[in-house]
Amino acid sequence: MEENRGDGIRGTAGGTAPVPLSVLDLVGVGAGRTASQALRTSVDIAQLAERRGFHRYWVAEHHSMPGVASSSPAVILAHLAAYTERIRLGSGGVMLPNHAPLVIAEQFGTLEAMAPGRVDLGLGRAPGTDGATAAALRRTDRLNEGADDFPEQLAELVRFLDDDFPDGHPYARIHAVPGPVQATSPGGVQSAARPPVWLLGSSGFSARLAGVLGLPFAFAHHFSARNTVPALDLYRESFRPSAVLDAPYALIGVAALAADEEREARRQVLSGALSMVRLRTGRPGLVPSPEEAEAYEFSPMEREFVDGWLKDIVHGTPDEVRSGLDDLAKRTGADELMITANAHGGEARLRSYELIADAYGLPGAA
Repeated sequence: MEENRGDGIRGTAGGTAPVPLSVLDLVGVGAGRTASQALRTSVDIAQLAERRGFHRYWVAEHHSMPGVASSSPAVILAHLAAYTERIRLGSGGVMLPNHAPLVIAEQFGTLEAMAPGRVDLGLGRAPGTDGATAAALRRTDRLNEGADDFPEQLAELVRFLDDDFPDGHPYARIHAVPGPVQATSPGGVQSAARPPVWLLGSSGFSARLAGVLGLPFAFAHHFSARNTVPALDLYRESFRPSAVLDAPYALIGVAALAADEEREARRQVLSGALSMVRLRTGRPGLVPSPEEAEAYEFSPMEREFVDGWLKDIVHGTPDEVRSGLDDLAKRTGADELMITANAHGGEARLRSYELIADAYGLPGAA
């Protein structure tokens, strides 16, 4: 299906921001909070992001993590679509090996029908969880097989999205609905448009594949910072113009949190760091409060991990965060920054996005 090149992909920088700014939401659930409260916060942040001119709002797929309530991106995006009007909504991402391609084509075709022209389909090949949970999701313990088959799964999904399996293919008479088939059926008036596909990654595999296919690429700088520049270089070197893009377009996920005072920002990001310590040591739980994180006695090994983790989180006062984001955009050449704020409470996350918007003079200030 021929598309307008870059349509719905490239954003426009607002205010004094060096590139378009967007939001990545993990729907974090803090200790003493409920998933309902976390999802309400997601609505609040999405509405704030829309009002302040952030370009897109993505939700990431995770499983079996008590502190992350984003196991069903399509469901959450449908909810957010009902509370927003303009901001792009998407998955950052759907972990394709966990699902049948036809199911994803149907889910995102439905989202496109709900919010025409503002849905993104970001795809990853990792499980978004531990091996045992991945086996439960996929009904197999042959997990590498799913990752190895990712290019074939992707090709099948795109065929379903475009409704263009060739004659003689076993799926030629199968259609993802809602979808383009409704535009070509007798009496059809449905738009043939479908969500743009993005590839997500934290290493070189998806970077190269996105480049070869001429697709937009999103890199997980927020948990794989040392691989960012090599992956983006590989993406650009591998890029071939396509019906989707005539030049590379890459965004990076960035962990960033602004607060009115530097000390408060440090308190908030320490909560997220302790949460990561527990996750990495097989003890996933709710996001601890700043008070719990401050009182926690880190072992020397845990302290070393935390110090390294915090180095990759842009945090501090609004001016400090703006400076850090500016530097990161310049250093990586990213075309877009997608900011994720991992903190215990929704209030801190909302305040952070507001302060970052203010620091760049984005429109819609209260």
